[in-house]
Amino acid sequence: MCFTHILLNALDMKEKGYDSIIVIEGEAVKLVKELEENKLFLKAKDQGIIDGICKGCSAKLGVLEYNQSSGIPLLGDMKGHPSMESYIKKGYNIITL
Repeated sequence: MCFTHILLNALDMKEKGYDSIIVIEGEAVKLVKELEENKLFLKAKDQGIIDGICKGCSAKLGVLEYNQSSGIPLLGDMKGHPSMESYIKKGYNIITL
């Protein structure tokens, strides 16, 4: 349910003109396969809102192979995990849910 809120908020912000993206991390990396049939997820993916999936978490949680085939980039510039610093440098404000 919480991930639905992330999708709803990111889509809403994008529709209102904000540069909004999602990075999928932690346990949420296991949801990618399940979400491939979710209308909100597909809309966010089509609009380029899903910026990437944590490579380290995907490997640790046994979903690396599937997530590699999802068409969503794997991120791992900080010891296998996406760094917040790289997004801050791009001017993003980070919100975690």
